[in-house]
Amino acid sequence: MIDEQNKTWSDRSHLLWWPITFTKYRVENQRLYTQTGLLSTHEEECLLYRVMDVSYEKTFGNRIFGTGTIRLTTRDASNPVIELKNIADSRRVKDLLSRWIEEERIAKRVVGRDMYGASSHMEEDFADRDM
Repeated sequence: MIDEQNKTWSDRSHLLWWPITFTKYRVENQRLYTQTGLLSTHEEECLLYRVMDVSYEKTFGNRIFGTGTIRLTTRDASNPVIELKNIADSRRVKDLLSRWIEEERIAKRVVGRDMYGASSHMEEDFADRDM
């Protein structure tokens, strides 16, 4: 379920066409929540502005069943890669997440900060080229 006005989304991992798995995903309050389990549940939370990269995969099986997987690379120490597996309307969800993440990064003024750690590696590369 997508509500673009309130920036909320929810779905669960699908098995074939049916959303009958026990993995649920939702975005609300500028956070992405992943809940797994049936009797004993576990929930992970990630602030949207901490997502650094969004990638999208749609295997042949996903194409047949109308699902896809979105992979989020984050700056979260406890969960650096989040996979939203086998979700419906995955291309649209990926585009929405990308837009909401960018809006959050701009609102929190964190645009560009992810590059600060890369400068030492770049200096080493340039020093190697000069030799």
